[in-house]
Amino acid sequence: MSVWERPEPPPRPVPLDRERIVAAAVALADEGGLEAVSLRKVAARLNAGPMRLYGYISTKEELLDLMLDEVQAEILPEARPGDWREALRNLAHGTRRTALRHEWLADLLGGRPTLGPNGLAVAEATLAAFDGLAGIDTVMRAVETVSSYTTGAIRREIANLRAERATGLSKHEWQRASGPYLTKMLATGRYPALTRAVHDGTDVDAEASFAAGLDWVLDAVAARLDTPPAAPPSQERRN
Repeated sequence: MSVWERPEPPPRPVPLDRERIVAAAVALADEGGLEAVSLRKVAARLNAGPMRLYGYISTKEELLDLMLDEVQAEILPEARPGDWREALRNLAHGTRRTALRHEWLADLLGGRPTLGPNGLAVAEATLAAFDGLAGIDTVMRAVETVSSYTTGAIRREIANLRAERATGLSKHEWQRASGPYLTKMLATGRYPALTRAVHDGTDVDAEASFAAGLDWVLDAVAARLDTPPAAPPSQERRN
């Protein structure tokens, strides 16, 4: 029986339920990442014995599933937009904002589909945005494409934030520190494309970069939705 269907044990002197357990686990992860989360640490935060948690959650994997579903509630927009592009844009930006509040979410994105009520609601909202626009196979490829971009862009942004904390250098401070070495390497002439990018490229912030890339992906999806499916190849009748 899955964690979503298994009943909770009766209450005991120290109040405990899955909601409190998950809230404590999310708080620990927000403070120290997923490595800071264990059933023992969650129990200590709740002033409960570790064995009591096993009446509510059997494994750490179940706890992670519950944590992921808890924060996925923050992704869902309050109202469903009528336009599919706006709907997917809202979900993508909602996922990014949620990951910036809970950086550990980036480590769990892109895995197996989540089956909790909020995860299912996110999947439903995503698929419903394409209702009536294309066949289900085309819709699934479109969803996978947007999801792959969103997940990759978020993971890159979170990795940069973690690097800033680890090194103590902001993006611009790191660029200045690396400048002399990079200038010397570019002067060799072996990297002409990279040289143009460094000297002529426009530096934009993470939010603007995410929004621009997302719009490009949505443009590509729109082109597919507007293209009628190719006719199946004719087969010559063999005598």
